[in-house]
Amino acid sequence: MNNKIRIMPCLDMQNGRVVKGVHFIDIHDAGDPVQCARAYCEAGADELAMLDITATVENRATMLEVVKRVADAATIPFTVGGGINSVKAAEEVLKSGADKVSTSSAAFRKPELIKEMIREFGAEKVTVAIDVDRNDSMPSGYEVYINGGRTATGTDAVEWAKQVDGYGVPVILPTSKAGDGARTGYDLPVIRAIKKAVNAEVVASGGAGKLEHFPEAIEAGATILLAASVFHFGTIKIPDLKGYLSSLGYDVKI
Repeated sequence: MNNKIRIMPCLDMQNGRVVKGVHFIDIHDAGDPVQCARAYCEAGADELAMLDITATVENRATMLEVVKRVADAATIPFTVGGGINSVKAAEEVLKSGADKVSTSSAAFRKPELIKEMIREFGAEKVTVAIDVDRNDSMPSGYEVYINGGRTATGTDAVEWAKQVDGYGVPVILPTSKAGDGARTGYDLPVIRAIKKAVNAEVVASGGAGKLEHFPEAIEAGATILLAASVFHFGTIKIPDLKGYLSSLGYDVKI
């Protein structure tokens, strides 16, 4: 397993533009996806994620034209999610230039889809994202949400992560609804709980606001550090973040 720490900016997409919200709502424009992708590659990002945030709730496929344009600009591994609800949809995204697909709501509704995608494309092409929110009535204290964080499922987030891990998925991406866009720090208990329960690498997602938040996520068990607004709006620059993590002794690619 690759334990080098990777920095992963995330392009949340709506109507062909990069946007950023808070707690999955209150959406603001953050630029052109191709320009953003180029800038992040030049700044030294290790991976790039793009999420079509309304594809699932609008019951449509991912915008393949945008995927193609961003893939052409990207020089680093590129993961695409949003609206990928079948092997065919995943295949179209991969054919459009994505290196990996991420599935969330569809995987939850039909877990066998995860197995089908792994069989068809190989495990290294498949990431499962899990939107979570705090719920004290769950054994772990966290519940799975679907439909872009809109719909509670009544399922414990750690139990679902364990099931996903059992299929051989190499990367699990939990995003905390409470942390999303709030810049108050990653939701460390959920990272810790999922990492303790799975063999997969865990992505820290939702809540980064300052440099100190990133090593906290690493200590909780994350090896991939995803952020959006702090990178989009220049609050934190990727070279500065890498230099900071390196100075603390973490293995990052400078």
